Amino acid sequence: MFFIADLHIHSHYSRATSKDLNLETLYQWARVKGIHVVGTGDFTHPQWFRELQEKLEPDGNGLFRLKNPPAMPALPGMKVQDIDVRFCLTSEISSIYKYGDKVRKNHNLVYAPDFDTVARINARLSQIGNLASDGRPILGLPSRDLLEIVLTTSDQAYLVPAHVWTPWFSTLGSRGGYDSVDECFRDLSHHIFAIETGLSSDPAMNWQWSALDRFTLISSSDAHSPQKLGREANLFNTERSYEGIFNAIKTQQGFLGTYEFFPEEGKYHHDGHRKCGISWLPEQSVQHSCLCPQCGQPLTIGVLHRIQKLSDRPMPQRPQGAAGFDYIIPLPEILAEIKGSGTASKAVQQAFHQTISTFGNEFNVLKEVPVADLGKQGGPVLAEAIRRMRAREVKPVPGYDGLYGVVKIFEEGEIKDLSGQLYLLGGQEKPAAKNKPAARKDKNKTGEDQFSLF
Repeated sequence: MFFIADLHIHSHYSRATSKDLNLETLYQWARVKGIHVVGTGDFTHPQWFRELQEKLEPDGNGLFRLKNPPAMPALPGMKVQDIDVRFCLTSEISSIYKYGDKVRKNHNLVYAPDFDTVARINARLSQIGNLASDGRPILGLPSRDLLEIVLTTSDQAYLVPAHVWTPWFSTLGSRGGYDSVDECFRDLSHHIFAIETGLSSDPAMNWQWSALDRFTLISSSDAHSPQKLGREANLFNTERSYEGIFNAIKTQQGFLGTYEFFPEEGKYHHDGHRKCGISWLPEQSVQHSCLCPQCGQPLTIGVLHRIQKLSDRPMPQRPQGAAGFDYIIPLPEILAEIKGSGTASKAVQQAFHQTISTFGNEFNVLKEVPVADLGKQGGPVLAEAIRRMRAREVKPVPGYDGLYGVVKIFEEGEIKDLSGQLYLLGGQEKPAAKNKPAARKDKNKTGEDQFSLF
């Protein structure tokens, strides 16, 4: 069966996360988004683990149901497509330690098939650090040793390096990582079968380095609020079970690929210095010795630069049997551009509410509903926006040094030309795009257009 899974999120016990990150709200927003399997996040936190045990029940296939799912939708009056949401036991762990005369800062995802396995993992980790201090605990535990603990608790417990290129906290990041997965996990590296690409890279960028060909590339939201669920996600056509999910990832049989951010939208795509407003391509940084020209401080080296430094291919080369991918822009961002206001504005929230109620969930709008039907029921501006997103006819402004990028769909004044007035729903005018924005040049830049999911 086909299903969508977001396997990296957080709870309200993690720092800098929404107080609304509880199981009931995650269930509600998974239905709004169109997600069938959601990670629990943070199972190492004692209080959250107790909540998981109290509120979830095994479904018999290694996943979990919410015992008392809320009948109310995420937003009052919203109509959503009926989805039977399941949960997968997940957690993210921050390892900060010294290895090879260098401080390493790696984040890793851990997955477990049942509560007993989680209890064993937590018992071992609690001897190393304070698990109650943060939903994503910080431990002085090398990634290699964390993997050993995971492997000894269950032959169905797995570790996947998280957002593998992020400069500060990842396996391959420019500031706290290694120059290879093998260097990080050493004698146990053969147990690593997947890596998470993170928001600032996509599979095609990873396909520039042959050393990564053996790994399945997965993507998840790393959501710090329920509204951010599904901004990246994994697609499966297999049994909806814990074993089915991880067998598909291991073998790429039944793993269909991922929905991705345009990588420029990620917070660390370009090199840069946020304080001074410097955002550069790798070649610009090299010309300036990777120093900020205004203050002289070192630039934060972004994902694009880091991949180029380690890669051994001038262009992406898709490994044989590797799953594809496709891009999405979160629906609130699309509506915000159409409305000319922020994603939290009343106008955007009303448009989001009405659009979801019309089409059932967000992934239906972004990827499933034919453009012609979007035009009939959602209006010409929304239809043209979705058409351009699917065709990759967008203009990204890259993020850098912790600042998210922006993906623009329309040129100034173009929305007015398309609709005759600024509205979202109910219009019947035929789209007539003028001054079409320059498309993202995938083929010339990275070759991604060869690797579409569909």
